[in-house]
Amino acid sequence: MTSAVVFIVPIVILIGSTFGSILRTISNEAQNENVKASTQFEESISNIRTVRAFANEQFECSKFENTLERSKNLNTLLGYGIGVFQAGTNLFLNSIVLGTLCLGATLMSTSQLTPGDLMSFLVSTQTIQRSFAQLSLLFGHFIKGKEALRRILYYSNLSPKISLSDGIEINENAFIPTIEFENVSFAYPTRPKQSILNNLNLFIPPGKTVAIVGTSGNGKTTIANLIERFYDVNNGTIFISGTDIKNLSPNWLRGSKIGIINQEPILFAQTIRENIRYGKNICYSDFQVYEAAKNANAHEFILNFPDGYDTILGERGVTISGGQKQRIAIARALIKNPSILILDEATSALDAESERIVQKTLDEVGKSKTVVIIAHRLSTIENADIIIVLKRGQIVEVINFFFVNFYEYSSSFFLLVLLFFLILLRFLLLSALAEITQVLKINTRQINTKDCIFTIIKDKSYIQ
Repeated sequence: MTSAVVFIVPIVILIGSTFGSILRTISNEAQNENVKASTQFEESISNIRTVRAFANEQFECSKFENTLERSKNLNTLLGYGIGVFQAGTNLFLNSIVLGTLCLGATLMSTSQLTPGDLMSFLVSTQTIQRSFAQLSLLFGHFIKGKEALRRILYYSNLSPKISLSDGIEINENAFIPTIEFENVSFAYPTRPKQSILNNLNLFIPPGKTVAIVGTSGNGKTTIANLIERFYDVNNGTIFISGTDIKNLSPNWLRGSKIGIINQEPILFAQTIRENIRYGKNICYSDFQVYEAAKNANAHEFILNFPDGYDTILGERGVTISGGQKQRIAIARALIKNPSILILDEATSALDAESERIVQKTLDEVGKSKTVVIIAHRLSTIENADIIIVLKRGQIVEVINFFFVNFYEYSSSFFLLVLLFFLILLRFLLLSALAEITQVLKINTRQINTKDCIFTIIKDKSYIQ
């Protein structure tokens, strides 16, 4: 009987392992469908205004129901598989007991086994039965838990390609807000074959406002992302204050030296005060919060809310308008007083009057900073010192906008200066001509006098 048990149990374990592998595959697919359903639901709720704007409520519901149906089918199949495994395990264990009794009775009838030995063997087999029964009950939880643990370990073991804290911090007095791209080439990891920047060479001097323009898809926002070091370049080097950006601490660089205002600002479901203070992880005073809001032309509309700065915003700031969100985001960037300011269509969501006021504020704030403007509108870049035109990831033109404005808005001054010089030249010419005429008249008189004396002397008869 021992030989029979030793022979059968490994076979059953092998069958159970094979069956368990199939169930793990089903469990993995079910987990993926669950994640897909959750993501789809969250996306639909987050973009509910867009869904309603296009009257696609039924379409989203149908899409979500289809995803849920696939998830339900896979989970049902997984449940059936676990049930079959547990039923098969119980059947096998009970078969062991039944087989032990039948085989033991046969051996007892031939006097090859005593009743005491049979009872001892039954107790042993029941111990094995109870152990396997407990394992079969835990097997379903084990399959689901193992897949969940696998996903958790996958993400927890991921290490960031860019370490957040490694790197040096440049002393405040030694930091110069210069930006330099040296032969930089870059492609996004999700599109490695589509190059965005191609051997880009760019130098942004300190304290200057540089506007980067060009059609969509030519790498304007990519430059901003690389300055923030959200990605590392594929080739070339980026220097900040003359130091390779890879040698600088990203937390220090983003936390104190670079401020960014995106085209689509993201706000948290917190108070307005907390959103503005989020600009840096230190406790700012209310006075600093108010000053930043005033500079962003946000103070007035914030005070119009019933709770003022303690007004709680909805998720992603859905309870306020796009222009209000943008101004709060601008205040959040200005509160930490960064040395480098990146404006990625920062005023695109504002009306003309608010844009004029905020742009004036940004121009004033940017006088002591290195400002990188990414824009398409002329009103945003008209005060830039330098304009860089991008095409296919390369610089095709560089314009010093200061001289363009000077010639454009001072043309009448140049005309006045030119007219003044023409009048002065005419006056000088007339004066010179008058002098020449005067000299010629004097010489003519002298010549006539000499001729007269000579004639008198020669004509002796006249003297006689």
